[in-house]
Amino acid sequence: MVHLHGSLFESRSSVDEQLVYPINGWELKLGDRCERGTQLRPNIVWFGELVYKMEEAVEYAMQADVFIVVGTSLQVYPAASLIQYTRKDTQRIIVDPKKPDYGIGEDILFVEEGGSTGMEKVKKMLLNQ
Repeated sequence: MVHLHGSLFESRSSVDEQLVYPINGWELKLGDRCERGTQLRPNIVWFGELVYKMEEAVEYAMQADVFIVVGTSLQVYPAASLIQYTRKDTQRIIVDPKKPDYGIGEDILFVEEGGSTGMEKVKKMLLNQ
């Protein structure tokens, strides 16, 4: 699993995205700084920023035996393109209450439910294979 959009439970340097720290407590404050003295910010990708783990995610997608997409319309790029990097023999599953208008073939299993209940169904299905 790659947290493409980061984690709200972590902070990172506002200058060096490699400097990541757990958040102690429930908030970051102006003046909270990393070891190099730069302001800390939530370790998440804001709109308009590059998805800095995209290359790592593409590598995983290319190696995946099963590729599961949960809770997305597949409209926001570049993350929506990851499913296109999977091999032809990769089992592809999309879990979302509303079936996305995706259109890349009949070989995708759509589970039209929310993430929690949908993933329970996917788990049972995969364990029975």
